[in-house]
Amino acid sequence: MMEEPKTPPKPRKATAKHLENKALHYLARFASSRANLRRVLMRAVLRSARHHGTDPKAGERDVETLLDRFVRSGMIDDAVYAEGRVRSLRERGVAGRTIRLALRQKGIATEVADAALGEVDKRASGNAELTAAAEFARRRRLGPFRSLALRAAQRERDMAILARAGFGYAIARAVVDAESPEGLAAMVAEPD
Repeated sequence: MMEEPKTPPKPRKATAKHLENKALHYLARFASSRANLRRVLMRAVLRSARHHGTDPKAGERDVETLLDRFVRSGMIDDAVYAEGRVRSLRERGVAGRTIRLALRQKGIATEVADAALGEVDKRASGNAELTAAAEFARRRRLGPFRSLALRAAQRERDMAILARAGFGYAIARAVVDAESPEGLAAMVAEPD
């Protein structure tokens, strides 16, 4: 006997209280920028408008009022969000260009993203971009993390992988041409 396919639940009406509850629930699970939370809440408003015939403009006003209140109370702070996201991405070995793009996609202003990247990189010891590239190479087993037999044959491929990841030519070349993982670690530890 076949089961009937489940129909998706009807969306709830996007009242001010429902939007606040949705926002609080979202913020309890995820860090968010103002623009990202606006997108999440506006999806709920538009679904409600399609299903219940509510006014999307009224929902948009409710969302903006709620976001303003959250910013004033400090629940949403784009600068703090950006700095945390930069720190997390840098630890994973992500290039500065890629970080800026990721922040832009979350609605963070370019100036705020640049300030957060600068602040995190300033606190890092050595060259932060080189450190990130070394971590990326370690995770992907590129350059000095390959066996000696494969290094020369895979050099151009490794350079291309680092370039696609957002690292500049000089950084990619420094990582790929490092003699050993220890040599790369020594390069990373050197102050700028």
